[in-house]
Amino acid sequence: MQSLQKLDELLEELCEYQIDDDTLDSVSSMAGCYIFEVARRNYGGRYIWVQERDQPVLVTGEPEYSISIFAFDKVRGRIRNGKEDDIPYYFDGYIEAV
Repeated sequence: MQSLQKLDELLEELCEYQIDDDTLDSVSSMAGCYIFEVARRNYGGRYIWVQERDQPVLVTGEPEYSISIFAFDKVRGRIRNGKEDDIPYYFDGYIEAV
């Protein structure tokens, strides 16, 4: 889970560049998949494809409870918005919810 800080630092560097939509989609899916796998390996869950959002979601805790994360959207927000969409902070919220 500490590796998410390194990922966040890499995404911070990308904030300094103008990147096109295809590159943003590519980075969002790669980094998002990494976040998903960190979550799944530590807390379990299953992936569901959400057609309306054209991306997967990781659902953790079923059937007792259900916590979902949309990592692709979060990575896009991190690149576009900067520190206000900090990945470790987002992941800490997920951990707390689980």
